[in-house]
Formats: sequence, structure tokens, C-alpha cells
Amino acid sequence: MLTKTGAPRAEPPDFEIRTSAAEPGGASEGAAVTIRGVGHSFGQTRALAGFDATAAPGEVLGIVGPSGCGKSTLLELAAGLTEPSEGRISVGAAAGAAERIEVCALMPQRDLLLPWLRAIDNAGLALRIAGRSREQARRQAAPLFERFGLAGFERALPEELSGGMRQRVAFLRTLLAGRPILLLDEPFASLDAITRAEMQVWLAEVLAADPHTVLLVTHDVEEALYLSDRVLVMTPRPGGVAAEIEVPAPRGADRAAAVTAAAFTELKERALRRLGGGTA
Repeated sequence: MLTKTGAPRAEPPDFEIRTSAAEPGGASEGAAVTIRGVGHSFGQTRALAGFDATAAPGEVLGIVGPSGCGKSTLLELAAGLTEPSEGRISVGAAAGAAERIEVCALMPQRDLLLPWLRAIDNAGLALRIAGRSREQARRQAAPLFERFGLAGFERALPEELSGGMRQRVAFLRTLLAGRPILLLDEPFASLDAITRAEMQVWLAEVLAADPHTVLLVTHDVEEALYLSDRVLVMTPRPGGVAAEIEVPAPRGADRAAAVTAAAFTELKERALRRLGGGTA
């Protein structure tokens, strides 16, 4: 077996699931992302309450929960789009919102492609903002179009792309931003099942070769377990942490074998029970 970084792994431990009363995994010291006591409200609506989490450098932290529990809000707060109403969020040494926004790349649920830019220019938008010329940005983005199954659509406008293609261009744009922290909000939600599975394998391989710290929000428990080192199961609104799931199984190219393994299936069922309000 191989770990996320490709190194041999000893016989993996049993899957583990902890309740919110347990100490969150990973110490705050040296964490890439630290979220402590975070609460947030929109007027009278309380979206998050007492949310605690850490993500170590190079770790993929999956976040699943019922609709409306504050998953997207959590990513926006981490990205520095605003400060939480309560608690604190730090990304490495970046504690304030203005500092966090410089080290995080957020991919929201909507692709937000600029309709007047061609696909390759949308993908390279962050590079242009960073000061590269249009030709430099295109040269850096072009090889990834083939890897994403977008070859031949480099000059297409967003209105000429399918929903899945638009989402892939948006994901490319996030990666090309070159930030150490990736905040992915349902990155593959618009893809068909086959392409989604292929992209999960691709992302696992990318992160093995070029590790990033990732906070991955998804409604797909199987996706979260396959891609993540740990998965947080959130409570209904106001969102907190109901359970933390350790995922010792390595990611690999044989996704079908991984997600049909007995231990993986058992863990998925336990996570779904937690989502439904039951106990592990």
C-alpha cells in the first residue's frame, strides 16, 4: 500500500470515527489551517456555532454535512472573504482576513467564468492578475487542458461549454492560482458520474505529486472518504462538528477497488448514519 505521498505504508490501522466530544485530530501547533470556536450569523440566522478544526500541512480535510449547515460559509470565512462573528481562523501565520485571502484559493460552487474570456484565458486568470502576460498564462494553462479532457476547447467561450467543462475550467483556474491552501466547494458537482470518478483519481494523483493543504466540501460521502485524510461530519444548522473520521486507506488509481472494499463500505455507512443524526 502507498500513502498520499507515494511512500510505502505499513499494514493500515482500522478505520476510526470520533464524536465531537473527542479532541480534534491534529495539534494546532504547526497546522496549516486552525479554526477555533468559530460561529457566524447572517442577521438572525446562525450558520455556524462552536466550529473547531485543524488541517495539517499537505492534509486533505473533507467536510460533509446536511444542506444549509454552513459548509460553504466555512470556506468563505477561511478564504478571508470576511471575518467570523465569533472565534478565530488562522492559515499558517495569516490570521486576518486580508492575510488569509493571499494564501488561499477558493473554488466556489458556481464556476463564475467570465463570459467574454475564452476557456484558456479563464483558466489563466489568476496568472494574469499575478502579472503574467496573456501568452505566458496561456502557455502555462495549455498542457492542463489535455489532462482535464478539454483539449480542443481552449478557445471556446463559456456559453459554448457544457456544465461539466465549465466546472473543470474553474478547477484549473483554482490550481493555477498557485496558492498553498485550496478551498474546494463541491468541485466536481457538475460532472457526470464517470467523469467525476476519473477526476477524483486525477486529483488524488495531483495531490500525491504536488501536495497542497485542502479543505474539500462535498455532499458525496464516498468522494470525501476517497480523497481525504480525515472527514468532518457537520451537524445541522448551526453547523458544528458531529464526528471526525480518520481515513487510513491510501488513495490510488484503482478507485473501484478502494470504494468497494469492505472497510471503506463500512466507514461510508457509519458516516451516513452520522449525517442522519444517528450514532456511529
